[in-house]
Amino acid sequence: MQISKIVITGGPCAGKSSATSRIGREFAKLGYTVLFVPETATELITGGVAPWTCGTVKEYQKCQLELQLKKESIFEEAAGTMPNDKILIVCDRGALDNKAYMSLDDFYWMVNELGKNEVELRDSYDAVFHLVTAAKSGGKFYTTENNSARTETVEEACALDDRLISAWTGHPHFRVIENCDDFEQKMNRLIEEIASFLKAPAIETVEHRYLIEYPDTEWLESIPNCERVEIIQTYLKSDGITETRLRQRGSKGNYVYFKNVKKIGSEKSETETRISKDEYLELLMEADTSKRQIRKNRYCLTYGTQYFEIDVYPFWKDKALMKIELNPSNSVQIPDEIKVINEVSNDPSYKNAYLATVGINNDL
Repeated sequence: MQISKIVITGGPCAGKSSATSRIGREFAKLGYTVLFVPETATELITGGVAPWTCGTVKEYQKCQLELQLKKESIFEEAAGTMPNDKILIVCDRGALDNKAYMSLDDFYWMVNELGKNEVELRDSYDAVFHLVTAAKSGGKFYTTENNSARTETVEEACALDDRLISAWTGHPHFRVIENCDDFEQKMNRLIEEIASFLKAPAIETVEHRYLIEYPDTEWLESIPNCERVEIIQTYLKSDGITETRLRQRGSKGNYVYFKNVKKIGSEKSETETRISKDEYLELLMEADTSKRQIRKNRYCLTYGTQYFEIDVYPFWKDKALMKIELNPSNSVQIPDEIKVINEVSNDPSYKNAYLATVGINNDL
């Protein structure tokens, strides 16, 4: 049974309501049962529970996050009882949206009060899609009239959009959907991105990989739209038919765990599932000792509407790898601060599977 949980987020007047209707229609055609978790903030505010009616903003946000998580849990429980083997849960905003409306101190207080951590909350979703606010298109199509809970000016909407992008940067599958020449084009782009993530019929994305000069990590860590994530990847013993690897991903002592199984025969396929820490530790006993663990710091960088992943390895002091997945019709816009040595998209010697087989002092 495939249950996928995604977030549709974005700045004010970005098109989320239209997007959820479109997602329901398009993915029902592809055989999915589509479930929608409605936006919690709008429910609370229209019901009289708001930042200005509660004691403090952080107390309101705590109530909102508690309700958000309870709703998601109920939807996931219900999804598990449904007969269809393809379920898509669509969350109108997710847990990390709260971060954009609070000070960092208040956010971490709230998370601690609920016994959670930021990595757990952010990576509990399979994918996150951010719709850019209409306010960033000159404000011509920006309005507050179709949502009583929306009060932001054009300038405030743009600033909030930036904070939301920053809050979600670091997620393993985060995509920013820019404003297009017309709204229909924007919706089409969103559907294509979701379909590509689900591996449903769609325009396939292309992964570009670059060998780059060792990046300025101080600069990366200083900008709001970049998040450092620690990754440990372990390859398990192979039966010659499949390749299995484990991945520990997180930061600040908080991690989530994944198992990836790739069929390496003529009929190639790949599946990835989230596993518990106990399952991860048990599976580590099956590690292929002829391969080393791949440890790296991944810098997730949102640059404009493009999402880069920069992998810095401890055994390289002068270079690193950077990748980005794009629709074939889009061109890569590389930040000026990143110096590309050459593109290595089709070079297997820069894949993790190969790096796990070479010595630490091997000069690539």
